[in-house]
Amino acid sequence: MTTPSSGQGAAALGDPLRGTRAATVMLDGRGLVTGWSPEAEQLLGYSAHEVLGQSVDAVAAPADGAGGVGRLLHHSTPEHGEGITLRHRSGRLLRVAAVCRRLPETVAGPVFLLLLTDAEDLGSWQMQQALLHAVATQSAVALTIYGPDLRVVWANSAARQELPGAFGLYRGRSGDELYPGGQVLSAQYPSSITQIMSRVLETGQTVEGLHYRCRPLADPDHEHVWSLSCYRLQDAAGRPLGVCQESVDVTDLHRAQRRLALLNEASVLIGSTLDLRRTVQELAEVLVPGVADFTAVDLLRDVLAGREPRARSAGRPGDMRRAVHRSVREDLPEAVVPPGRTVHYPQGSPQWLCLAGERPILNAVLDLSSPWLLQDSERSARMRKLGIHSHLVVPLRARGITMGVATLMRWRNPDAFAAEDLLLVEELAARAAVCIDNARRYTREHQSALTLQRSLLPHELPTHTDVETAYRYLPADAEAGVGGDWFDVLPLACARVGLVVGDVIGHGLRAAATMGRLRTAVHTLADLDLPPDELLSHLDDLVNRLAGEAESAHPFGVEGVVGATCLYGVYDPVTCRATFARAGHPPPALAHLEKAVEFPDIPAGPPLGVGGLPFESAEVEVPEGSILALYTDGLITASDGDPDIGLERLSFALAHPDRPLEEICGGMERILLQDRPRDDVAFLVARPRPLSIDNVASWNLPFEPTAVGQARALTNDRLAQWQLEELAFSTELIVSELVTNAIRHARGPIALRLIRGRNRLICAVSDHSSTSPRMRRAHVVEEGGRGLFLVAQFALRWGTRYTGEGKIIWAELPLPSSEADAQAPSNTPGVPMTGSSPAACRTAPVR
Repeated sequence: MTTPSSGQGAAALGDPLRGTRAATVMLDGRGLVTGWSPEAEQLLGYSAHEVLGQSVDAVAAPADGAGGVGRLLHHSTPEHGEGITLRHRSGRLLRVAAVCRRLPETVAGPVFLLLLTDAEDLGSWQMQQALLHAVATQSAVALTIYGPDLRVVWANSAARQELPGAFGLYRGRSGDELYPGGQVLSAQYPSSITQIMSRVLETGQTVEGLHYRCRPLADPDHEHVWSLSCYRLQDAAGRPLGVCQESVDVTDLHRAQRRLALLNEASVLIGSTLDLRRTVQELAEVLVPGVADFTAVDLLRDVLAGREPRARSAGRPGDMRRAVHRSVREDLPEAVVPPGRTVHYPQGSPQWLCLAGERPILNAVLDLSSPWLLQDSERSARMRKLGIHSHLVVPLRARGITMGVATLMRWRNPDAFAAEDLLLVEELAARAAVCIDNARRYTREHQSALTLQRSLLPHELPTHTDVETAYRYLPADAEAGVGGDWFDVLPLACARVGLVVGDVIGHGLRAAATMGRLRTAVHTLADLDLPPDELLSHLDDLVNRLAGEAESAHPFGVEGVVGATCLYGVYDPVTCRATFARAGHPPPALAHLEKAVEFPDIPAGPPLGVGGLPFESAEVEVPEGSILALYTDGLITASDGDPDIGLERLSFALAHPDRPLEEICGGMERILLQDRPRDDVAFLVARPRPLSIDNVASWNLPFEPTAVGQARALTNDRLAQWQLEELAFSTELIVSELVTNAIRHARGPIALRLIRGRNRLICAVSDHSSTSPRMRRAHVVEEGGRGLFLVAQFALRWGTRYTGEGKIIWAELPLPSSEADAQAPSNTPGVPMTGSSPAACRTAPVR
């Protein structure tokens, strides 16, 4: 409301037909003018000397011919004035309002007072009066006026309705006394109403739309919110007279805005991840303290396990487990069951009814003497102790399936749960249920992915005392834990070891499935003892075939096998050399004890799946004490995407190869993988252990039957030197049968080699024939055909290895335990000899 600042404006608030504002004309009983005020001269244009003694009708003749002004002398006029039209001295028509009053008679006769004013001014004044009356008695806006001392002077009807009792009880009180214990919902203003009005009174700056929350005197049990506006009142000279405060109860609007804000917060917060437990935790964070003082979310056992809830479980509270609970107090005094434990609700409880009827249960006023609470003494005791007075249970349903319930309680908030709270919680529960169901399904897929990972990657690298290994496997999809990289350590014939690292293009389940196929194929091809270049050629054919099958099955762009890279090498501890071939894969790193890390020049073959191009292999000498590192490109491209920088950092990480392998792997991870890798990363670090020349014996044998006896004699002599006499019988039998087969079915020359490994004895007979022997079951009447059968019975394992000149038939026998312990190397200090899951980091000897 604007306060006038001029005297004329202030006068405009008065009645135009009262006081000095009206044009005043004095008339005698005949209607002659005896007095003419300056206002009359200003209104009608006639001066006093022109009209004194004249008839008023002659001076200001009526324009409508309705009897003139003189007729008012003989008729009573209403208090608000009668409208007539007069003619101004200039000739223009003028609509005026007139009031005629008879004054006490004098000796000269009757005297009349005629008050005239512009009809338009009178209408404006009447409208102002109506407005002031409506503001005072009819307006829904509470209007309170405070004096210069900021104490109540006046209040309209709306403001008085907020104050119980007569208004006289509150006149002279301050605003803080009228609204005790309130809170201003704005950080830029003082928290006290009196302080805010003091600032307005001092500065004259208006405060608008300020929200204020408190419990009014007329309704102390419920919290209300008002929108306040304060402005200064001042006189015509600008001197402050007080402060006018306008207030509107916006409690319902505030609650609606708070509910909307809570829903918006829930839409952002709930479901931010696909972790089931995190999702229910987010629901609890929204509900407390936004809606309740305590909430507990209980889910069916199947839901927490990621399984589809069974129909019979939906109505059985005993199948529920506490997923999460949250309270306004950190010590959680309301909690009876810790998270993860089974929750038991008695029959007839709100949770039991909610699950059975799949509908919310609202106990606005909780009856602590309910039968279900009498059955649950511990829960009942806590409710009584805390004073829990209101209780609400809503089901968590998605896709028509009930997955659990959310329980809300109030004890610090004195307001009971109302219908609008139920609507809000149902909306939040519906949104959360969809996110919980999505998280449940993801949990199931995640567990499937982890199962696939565990089945595809090696659970434990095979132990082999000729090579010590350690590795890391870090999929880019950390949530699923599955990628397309793989590694393996493969025991081969004649104490050799196969080392392989591969990378399937892409991530996720398809890449992992392809990786599993390729890994299986490598195992099969390695058992055939193929050279590295031949093995990659066969692997390339397999990838091409798989890609063709995928294209035929999904011709419209469904992702199939798109290619892979691979590095495969074979280390021979006898020759201390390794043969490598690679298909689009980075070369291995060879770390020496006394010189810089070397990246051997292995011919770069095409990636698997290209087809039609050959692969080449190269031999690398591996000195004693050095280590080999095989890795995928994700390791070296993690450093700003620059492979050259990655190779430099890899060289730094591999320095000092005499350290424990686990320490070296940890250094590689810290140096090269400072951030979360964008691509899958797998690397394998191997420390070969060469066999000394004293543990290898080789002889060339004549291609004639007498060579069998010679081979037995040489074998016995060497076993005696090695103190392995207890293996003489079985070894002599195996050597005899292998040499006999070579003489009968192969071509010369032939050779015999005995290798004393760290836990086994290897017998190998080579010839110049590519014909592979096979074991068969001989008939009773047959004299031969039992040699390989006997070899298989006495040997730990046996097989055929093809070479460029022919083949080698080999067999392994386990060393006696005492001899094996003597041959086994001591562990590197600080390096464990046992393994764990593929995704873990550990060092293990390879058998």
